[in-house]
Amino acid sequence: MFSKPHRFFGGHGIVGGQIPLGAGIAFAEQYNGTDRVCVCYMGDGAVRQGAFHEAFNMAMTWKLPVIFVVENNAYAMGTSVERTSNVTDLYKLGQAYDMPSYPVDAMSVEAVHDAMQMAVDHARAKKGPTFLEMNTYRYRGHSMSDPAKYRTKEEVESYKARDPIEMVKKTIQDNKLATEEELEVINKRVMDIVEDSVKFAEESPYPDPSELYKDVYVQTDYPYITE
Repeated sequence: MFSKPHRFFGGHGIVGGQIPLGAGIAFAEQYNGTDRVCVCYMGDGAVRQGAFHEAFNMAMTWKLPVIFVVENNAYAMGTSVERTSNVTDLYKLGQAYDMPSYPVDAMSVEAVHDAMQMAVDHARAKKGPTFLEMNTYRYRGHSMSDPAKYRTKEEVESYKARDPIEMVKKTIQDNKLATEEELEVINKRVMDIVEDSVKFAEESPYPDPSELYKDVYVQTDYPYITE
């Protein structure tokens, strides 16, 4: 998924590969003198990559306007953080670079909003990056081939009791910010968007095989580089 108009630069097929890219995008914004902030997401498995540390050092040295967000669901692809890292409070990794680093209860919509606002304000004040550890959970396996047998059903159900969608819905209703009917209208609008997107994807033609060769090589005037 990629959208240049929305400045959404997609994911990356290499674990942790997006971290230095996020720092690079932030460098470009800093160089061009904009007030934009790059938000670079990663999973808890990515923080064991060397690129993570190299990018953090560079981002702090140059005070880049980037927010590094690790979505810590405790299991990466299928192995618990405790089995793969000596540091289980992942936000502490940023402290080695004197980077402002904080844990966030990502099961709370309000807590995520407040943490992100703080980090954005910090970056726009030209104070550099922030590292946020979003402590969250996924109810299903990492992929279709993952039966998630490395955790108990009881554990999954305990997290579902704190489902952020249901929690924020309760907050909205308790504070009379919207009625059940108004929330249903929003839900239907979202479902319509999803269904239209699926329909568009399923009915779109496959690209021509020749597309495989586009943007792989580039024509250049340098004699030692050929197309």
